[in-house]
Amino acid sequence: MADPDVSAQTLDVDIPALARRTCDEVAAVFTPATSDAAARTSDEIVRARRIACYGVGREGLMMRALCMRLMHLGFDAHVVGDMTAPPLGEGDLLLASAGPGAFSTVLALLGVAREAGARTLVVTAQPGGAAARQADVVVHLPAQTMADDQGPQTSLLPMGSLYEAAQLVFFDLLSILLRERTGQSAADLRARHTNLE
Repeated sequence: MADPDVSAQTLDVDIPALARRTCDEVAAVFTPATSDAAARTSDEIVRARRIACYGVGREGLMMRALCMRLMHLGFDAHVVGDMTAPPLGEGDLLLASAGPGAFSTVLALLGVAREAGARTLVVTAQPGGAAARQADVVVHLPAQTMADDQGPQTSLLPMGSLYEAAQLVFFDLLSILLRERTGQSAADLRARHTNLE
């Protein structure tokens, strides 16, 4: 374990330079293909009667952030595992994240959703992974995850943080696209924000 008496100033850490490098890494995830992925995701969301969002760990936090934005946009969106999450069926959509390619819970939920007649969309950094192979729609965010964080070209950010940061940016850009597509204003979204804080 590191010496707790060593200060950050002693280590000569240039946080602004690291932040610039991090922002460059996140920006590099977005390619022309990301625009097509956002449009396809938007189509799936607009057509869905009900939407359920799922992810594990920090990816799960990004999926919760997406779900909140979908609710702000007026969609019937829920987080899988919350006590108020309704069942999925025909006309519904499961949005799941599997950055490294697969998680046992994601694979199981994709199967349940498919059997119930719902459509499935997987966001992943591994488009050839097991979760992507089971999904109706795949959104590829080509960023480092724990599946590939030990190679020679690793991100400055630890483990899957680059993928998770890219998710957050992608989901908020998607929210802007959906806001424009549904003819809403920022005030419309704000009006749906909770007052129980």
